Amino acid sequence: MSRLSTPAKNAASLRAAKPVRVLRSLQKGQQTRAAILEAALGLASHMGLEGLSIGALADVTGMSKSGVFAHFGSREELQIAVITEYHARFEDEVFFTAIREPRGLPRLRAMFERWVRRVSVEVDSGCIYISGAVEFDDRPGPVRDALAGMVMAWHAALRKAILLSVQEGHLQPDADVEQIVFELHGLILSLHHDARFMRIPGALERAGTGFDRAIQFYGTPAGLALDRARPVPTNGAGRR
Repeated sequence: MSRLSTPAKNAASLRAAKPVRVLRSLQKGQQTRAAILEAALGLASHMGLEGLSIGALADVTGMSKSGVFAHFGSREELQIAVITEYHARFEDEVFFTAIREPRGLPRLRAMFERWVRRVSVEVDSGCIYISGAVEFDDRPGPVRDALAGMVMAWHAALRKAILLSVQEGHLQPDADVEQIVFELHGLILSLHHDARFMRIPGALERAGTGFDRAIQFYGTPAGLALDRARPVPTNGAGRR
């Protein structure tokens, strides 16, 4: 059996160790980026996307500006990364849990109620979708495009859930899909305004009542019967 000489052994060991070192370095870099992104989400929730800066993140994370800059090459890149991460979390909490419900009205209601639940949690921090819309409504560019794209993706998911509700016979065949999307989003904007800005008690219950009225108006007898038979949730978003 041939044996490696000592120099050959050393060279082989170095070659084996190099991928391990590279992997560890990549993992550490990913962990650092994730930590910076977490801090950026916190800042953006309270101060808006315009409140983000490399310097502010360096202060919050205890890193150097150059250290933060190494992970996000520009303020714009940082803002887009925050929007993308926020949307991913929104999808996990609202969309992917809701689509486990049966097609039609049960799924649509689940989407709305989880949306309301997320807003209720964000009352003390802020919704990046809503604050970002105020900041970038008249400012074209990549950040606005990213933000608008995420909102449009959510609207598309709502639109599909409404269409499925029509197909399942839970909503009327001539239900105005775009109007329903408009009304549901309007309820969320009102909820955020009254609960966060005005601090008006009962805003969650009013959002739930608004959804119920929309369903009463657009629902079919079969859809309404199915909706009435659902388990009653413990929060105010789904009052009958």
